[in-house]
Amino acid sequence: MEAWMHDVPGAVRASQRQLRAEVPDLAGRFARLSEALNDEVSAIRSEMASGHAVLEIAYADIAAGRVSPADTARILRRGCAVIRGVFDPAQIAEWNDEVVRYIDEVGYLLRMKDKAGLDKYFSALAAGRPQIFSLYWSKPQMQARQHPNLAATRAWLNRLWTFEKDGVRFFDPDRQFNYADRIRRREAGDSTLGLSPHSDGGSVERWCEPTFHHLYRDVLQGDPFAFNPFDGEGRTQTREIPSPAVCSAFRTFQGWTALTRQGPGDGTLKLVPIARTMPWMLLRALQPDVPEGDLCGAQPGRALGASEQWHPALLAGLVSIPEVQPGDTVWWHSDIIHAVENQHTGSGYSNVIYIGAAPWCDKNQRFAERQAAAFLAGRSSPDFAPEDYELDFPGRATPADLSPLGLQQMGLTP
Repeated sequence: MEAWMHDVPGAVRASQRQLRAEVPDLAGRFARLSEALNDEVSAIRSEMASGHAVLEIAYADIAAGRVSPADTARILRRGCAVIRGVFDPAQIAEWNDEVVRYIDEVGYLLRMKDKAGLDKYFSALAAGRPQIFSLYWSKPQMQARQHPNLAATRAWLNRLWTFEKDGVRFFDPDRQFNYADRIRRREAGDSTLGLSPHSDGGSVERWCEPTFHHLYRDVLQGDPFAFNPFDGEGRTQTREIPSPAVCSAFRTFQGWTALTRQGPGDGTLKLVPIARTMPWMLLRALQPDVPEGDLCGAQPGRALGASEQWHPALLAGLVSIPEVQPGDTVWWHSDIIHAVENQHTGSGYSNVIYIGAAPWCDKNQRFAERQAAAFLAGRSSPDFAPEDYELDFPGRATPADLSPLGLQQMGLTP
C-alpha cells in the first residue's frame, strides 16, 4: 500500500491544494471542458430523439472485418456499444436455465444470511432477495468467458485502444484475461438494486496517486483536449486502494452478456455515453465551490460517484441502453459513468453474466495468479468480498471444464 493511503483524508486535502495551485489556467480549462461537455450532452439528446446514443453493431460484422470506420469512430467518441448476436440464443437459454439451477443447488438464499455484511458495496441489499449473486465459477460463466466468439469480440474491442508505442507494448490485445465477475438475476418488480451513477476503478486515487497523475498529465498540465481515453500508456501501472468495491485489474471495457431480453424499464443499465468524461470530472473537484478535503463526494475504497449536487451537467446525458436480446453483449469504457435503473418495471427476469474485456498484461497477470488460486479452491474472486459460496460445492467448474483457450485465459497455461 502506498504511503499516502495510510492517511487518505490528509492526502486528499494536500493533493487538492497542490493541484489547485499547479494546474495552469484551472478556471479557463474547466470552462472549455464544460462547454465541450454541454455540446456532447446536446448531441446525445439529439441522438436519443432520432434513435439511440449507444451504437449497435452485429458480431457477424466484427467476425467478417466489415465494421465501418464511421462506427469505429463513434465507439471512440461514445465509449460504448451493444454488440448483437455474439452467442446463439439456444445456447444462452441453456446457460440461463443452468444458472438458475446452480443458484438453487449452491443453497445461495439459505447461506447468504450467514454472509451478511461481508460485501461492503452491496451490503444494503442483504436484507431482501439478492439480485446480484456473488457466484464466480459456475459452468455457464466459465463456458461464456472462454467462448471463441467472445474472444474475438474482446480482441476487437482491445484493438480500439493504443496498445503499443515506439516498440513498447502495454498489453496484448489478442490474449484475454478472464476477470471473474458475478451474475445478475433481477426479478420483475424489484426496487432494491438501483445503483447510482458511478465509474469503477478508483476514486480519490485519481487525484492523490502519482500513477494516475501520469495517466492524466494532459488534463492536469497540458492540453486537456489531447487526453485520449483509449491510450493504453500508463493504464496498466495505476495503483488503487485495495477494496472489495474497486477493480484492481485493467479492463479496456466493462461488459455483460444478456441471458434474457431486457431494455429500458427492465431494471437494467444506463450510461453517460461520453468517452472523454474523466477530464471534466477531475477538474470539477478542483473548482472553488468545492470545500477543501472534499473531491465532490469521492470516497476511498468505493466507486467514483457522479451526483446531482456536483455533476448535473454530466448527468443530463444519462440514458438507458437499447433493448437487447439473449446472446447480445453490452460494453462500456472503464471511465464511463454508468448506473442501474432503480426499479424493474418489466414482466420477466433481467439476467446477465458480467464479463468485461481484460487484455493480458503485467498487471492482469499478477491478478490472474491470485484469481487462479481462488478458482482452484472455489473461493470468491479476490476483487470481491470473501463470501465463498462455492468453496465446498462440487458442482462448480474445475480445470477439467476449461478448453485450452479457457486455461490460457485463466493463466493456468502459458
